[in-house]
Amino acid sequence: MKREIDIFFTGLSFFTRVPFPKWAQFKKEYQHEAIKYFPISGAIIGGLAGLTFYLANLVFPFNLSIMLSMGFTVFFTGALHEDGFMDVCDGFGGGWNRERILEIMKDSLIGAFGVTGIVFLVLTKFFCQYSIAATQLPLILIAAHSVSRMFAASLVNSHQYARTDNSKAKDYSQKLSAKNLIFTIVTGILPLTLLGNLKFFLILIPVFLCKILLGRYYKKWIGGFTGDCIGATQQVCEIVFYLSYMIIINQVL
Repeated sequence: MKREIDIFFTGLSFFTRVPFPKWAQFKKEYQHEAIKYFPISGAIIGGLAGLTFYLANLVFPFNLSIMLSMGFTVFFTGALHEDGFMDVCDGFGGGWNRERILEIMKDSLIGAFGVTGIVFLVLTKFFCQYSIAATQLPLILIAAHSVSRMFAASLVNSHQYARTDNSKAKDYSQKLSAKNLIFTIVTGILPLTLLGNLKFFLILIPVFLCKILLGRYYKKWIGGFTGDCIGATQQVCEIVFYLSYMIIINQVL
């Protein structure tokens, strides 16, 4: 049990700004298992974002409450996945071969593709959340952050790591055992039960297809994935989750 707690905080301290507890034990070999707690970290992030929205919505207008919730999410995660999304936009937008794409993605500077992509991403997130009822949004945030991270984490088992150098993300990008993969899937899907209708499990289909298409795209151009690809996949899958939810609300229920 102590070992699992240490692994959990190893992951949480990487995925968010939560500091690694002094009483916990850090081991390098724990890093490759920490990705299994990606969905649970997502549920925590979504829960806190939902709480931020709920409290803000008590005193502020709906649209401002959404912006405050989104701002909290960026602060709490250190914009880890947004940064990955921008790097992917710059790399795949400006690169013409595998080596050049990987080189651009590693560059700390932000290019036109990254800026354009992040503006579109933030606006799409805002208008998606603005289209969801205030009473449902906190629960939607929990499920969306969890499910999107579950599918992003599955990249480590379905694809090879593309870089040959020893980057920090590589330690968190090793293939999971069958047991840990099942744990990741179950903990990623479980928050969907909060939505109160089994039909919302249909959301998994388009989000899964999104992950498949992104994975194929990464493999075609760079032969696999990087840490930035995991972040970009999480961000895009999160948006597909919101869009799928709205389709089900408007067309199915």
